[in-house]
Amino acid sequence: MKRWLFLLAGPLLALVVFALMRHHGPQPAAMAGLVAWMALWWITEAVPIPVTSILPLVLYPLLGIDDVPATAAHYGKEIIFLFLGGFIIALGIERSGLHKRIALHIVVRLGGSPSRLVLGMMVACAVLSMWINSTATTLVMLPIALSLIDDEDAPITVRQRMTVPLLLAVAYGATIGGMATPVGTPPNLVFLELWRQLFPAKESIGFGEWMSVGLPFAAVFITCGWLVITRLAFKVGIEMLGEADTVKQRLKALGSASMDEKRAGFVFGAVALLWMTGDDLRLGEAFRLPGWRGLTGFTAVSDAAVAVAGAVLLFIIPTSSRGRKRHDAYSTHEPVGGTLMDWTFAEQRVPWGILLLIGGGFALASGVDKAGLSSIIGESMAGLGTLPLPLLIGAVALIVCLLSELGSNTATASLVIPILAAMAQRWGMDPQSILWPATLAASLGFMLPVASPMQTIVFGTGRIPMPQMVKAGVWMDLIGVLLLMLFFGWG
Repeated sequence: MKRWLFLLAGPLLALVVFALMRHHGPQPAAMAGLVAWMALWWITEAVPIPVTSILPLVLYPLLGIDDVPATAAHYGKEIIFLFLGGFIIALGIERSGLHKRIALHIVVRLGGSPSRLVLGMMVACAVLSMWINSTATTLVMLPIALSLIDDEDAPITVRQRMTVPLLLAVAYGATIGGMATPVGTPPNLVFLELWRQLFPAKESIGFGEWMSVGLPFAAVFITCGWLVITRLAFKVGIEMLGEADTVKQRLKALGSASMDEKRAGFVFGAVALLWMTGDDLRLGEAFRLPGWRGLTGFTAVSDAAVAVAGAVLLFIIPTSSRGRKRHDAYSTHEPVGGTLMDWTFAEQRVPWGILLLIGGGFALASGVDKAGLSSIIGESMAGLGTLPLPLLIGAVALIVCLLSELGSNTATASLVIPILAAMAQRWGMDPQSILWPATLAASLGFMLPVASPMQTIVFGTGRIPMPQMVKAGVWMDLIGVLLLMLFFGWG
């Protein structure tokens, strides 16, 4: 019954907004109504999120906002292929088992005391989620965390005390790590593409430039998150959860690295290196570190082309001739031979709905601009430009954070970035100074289980009481907003 109420509420809300905005003209009013409709359906999931994302294909021509070919072009943008190629490469790493080896090595080296074990889990998840989908990272690391919590040799009191901190460490590490790279989480890709779309005359943001900001931010945020979990929200004590041998035994059980792991690791390493070194890296006003595109003249070879090339290689490179059969979370009896990746495997696991969501966000941004709604919003919020930059960033980040607590972070980014872009121009400020923190704020959302798939997965274990998740999450959201103010408010 509730679903049908939300289904009807979407178009009804659109009509109400249209009536309220009609004095601005039919097209801006219609676009405002459609934004409200899509926002409500995205937040409530009255229909699947990808289905809401394709509404512009139907409604733009009817409302006279844009034609079908121009609207459809947003669902095939270059940045979508960057996400697709990157995700297939991540699947190749998971399929080979390399991700488990990396994670366990990090936990072994940083683990030890309860406090260090939490840090090791957060760092392991963060490193993986920089390159692998954050949801997949959580699914990979959760069994490792649960095996430590369920160690029968550990005192029951210690296991009870460590359960919530260790599970939250998985979710927090995966979420924060995604902020460090453009491919770490979809909102980052949404921002990069919208930046090119809305500001074609300005220089694009390269992979290395993003990491020069995102990586330090993520590192500081991980440290703060670790202190929240181990010092502020919970007391993990000093008594050991279990011997370090528990994790070492899991690592030893993996045996030596297989040829599949080495080959998948080589493809991943090559792609990551090309991503990071493609564009010139600005280290100051007077010094630039040249990228390989400028040095070789292959300026047309974008990050998306590199990602797709890496993905194609996985479909070509043969698997190890050792004849080992894989027994993992994805396949019970993987056929011997073949290649590192096959289409059936990829087809079942690539999040095709996310690709439609990203495309829908681009279409929405274009519609807001073409209908003239962005300039109306910018004029109505012009007064906010008088606020000091740190306070402005804090206010925007807090609003975006609260929106992401209730709905998809990708949808949130798609909704707010075009609006903020128009506002930044109205305020006469550098758009990056507000768009960058707003994008990262879309990845905040640590209070509720519905805030992100990472939160949902760890809450789904049934071992985290809601009050404890909210208690720690409030601190994480507030610290995230404060860090955004510190990093971007005094540029």
